[in-house]
Amino acid sequence: MCGIIGIASSKPVVSNIISSLKKLEYRGYDSAGIATFSNNFIDEIKCEGRVNKLEKICSKKTFAGIVGIGHVRWATHGIPNEINAHPHSNESVSVVHNGIIENSTILKKLLEKKGYQFKSQTDTEVITALLSENLKKNTPLVAIQKTLEKLHGSYALGILFKDNPDLIVGARRGSPLAVGYGHNENYLGSDSYALKSMTNKISYLDDGEICFLTKDNAEFYNSKGTKINKKILTLSEDTENYEKGDLIRVLDENKKIIGKGLIHFNNSEVNLIKGFKSENIEVILGYRGKDEVVHRDDFVLENY
Repeated sequence: MCGIIGIASSKPVVSNIISSLKKLEYRGYDSAGIATFSNNFIDEIKCEGRVNKLEKICSKKTFAGIVGIGHVRWATHGIPNEINAHPHSNESVSVVHNGIIENSTILKKLLEKKGYQFKSQTDTEVITALLSENLKKNTPLVAIQKTLEKLHGSYALGILFKDNPDLIVGARRGSPLAVGYGHNENYLGSDSYALKSMTNKISYLDDGEICFLTKDNAEFYNSKGTKINKKILTLSEDTENYEKGDLIRVLDENKKIIGKGLIHFNNSEVNLIKGFKSENIEVILGYRGKDEVVHRDDFVLENY
């Protein structure tokens, strides 16, 4: 399990990315990293260890990037170290990923035959390589679609494109991903907890959906590449921070409560208060399984 954050803004974003990553350390703390744009190239900084270490490294440098992504990692493919930390970048793209690509070994061998040299042991770098290959003859949307078609497994992705420096792209299958809306900036995050300090306006991606974010626009597409509309939910302002034991209240645009629950991250679960139907629970966690149990990776919300 890993944590993702992305910010497209009109002002430098590294400080807010670092703050959001600290909130996401319950999802992983083996390593951390960020990527922004600097002088028309992708500026990537990664480290083994926790976000505090990344923050100290970043404090020694001035970052002017107004678009960026960040990641905290719980290692699955490859040991915890700087090379295996996310983002995984090359001359074209930078990618952060939560999930597991089940056919990464096969894809890696195919890409190596084409001359791609892998630096890490991760499944995520396969996404970076595939996407770069598909970008050679396609638009970002088509390149992403062609890349996702090749992937077996689960993913929540945040992507930067060198040739589109104002853009962050998100995509989701099986792992949660949320979009937040702000004034002259928009956000991408593994969940609303990472975004709550910056916005209370949230949309959740469903499986197969893709989002294109700039500082003043958010577009959504389904798996066929058709543009779609997403419902915007308002998170209650009664709770400034989501902490263990806190009550979450999620409101729709009419200020009607449509879900609430108690956070118990340390117990890897969220207990639902009685009286709310399962179809409304997904606005808290972002994903409801076919078994009618609501999942957020290894967190489970039991239905009553």
